[in-house]
Amino acid sequence: MPDGADLTDLSRLYAEAPDSLSFRKLRKRILRNAQEAISRYAMIEGERPRWLVCLSGGKDSYALLAALLDLKWQGALKVDLLACNLDQGQPGFPKHVLPEVLSRLGVPFRIETRDTYSVVKEKIPEGKTYCSLCSRLRRGNLYRIAREEGCSAIALGHHRDDALETFLLNLFHGGRLAAMAPKLLNEEGDLLVLRPLILCAEDDLAAFSAAMKFPIIPCDLCGSQDGLQREAMKRLLDEWERAHPGRREAIFRAICNVEPEHLP
Repeated sequence: MPDGADLTDLSRLYAEAPDSLSFRKLRKRILRNAQEAISRYAMIEGERPRWLVCLSGGKDSYALLAALLDLKWQGALKVDLLACNLDQGQPGFPKHVLPEVLSRLGVPFRIETRDTYSVVKEKIPEGKTYCSLCSRLRRGNLYRIAREEGCSAIALGHHRDDALETFLLNLFHGGRLAAMAPKLLNEEGDLLVLRPLILCAEDDLAAFSAAMKFPIIPCDLCGSQDGLQREAMKRLLDEWERAHPGRREAIFRAICNVEPEHLP
């Protein structure tokens, strides 16, 4: 029997999933990549750590939770999981969706309500990008919740394409070589920030979430802004990938294989 799994079996998790070879291959690929990232970057520290799994209601965070539950059920992830959603007070946010999903799955969870939306709208001029301040406020609250719940790490749903877009943003707009760390220690030195999906392609996560029929909650705060720099990087990567299939994977391998002695 799987060690300490939250689900007695996976039937509730995969109740809406298609019974097809293509889906089984997709699931296997995501799990393999997640397990490889957890192992490669030594994400599990100590005996039986507790992770705060951060859920926004988007496709990536749903896929993250599903992958971690799947690995946990298989006995491949000896970690206790607590799902958490930070309700940031965005108008029209469907408060019932995530509690219903998590209750159906039998997953321990905490829903925290903090009106960071009003703070961001007040501080950021109309037309400017909200993401930076919104992210800082969200991260601070998640750190607090993790400490209150006795968690040693927070797990985020960032994937390979997020890392590539961040790399290009830093390259073109920041003048530095930096992407997203799969594992890092916060400034206070008491919490790990983990990205178990860092080796997963966004297209795979989108296909997985669609197949699983997860009720997606869009981010209306930043999604309402056109011309974001990150969206421009996404379009650039899409163009490169269409012209040269495999370009995303090649760039990602490059940022994982840096040779400092060959840089100025």
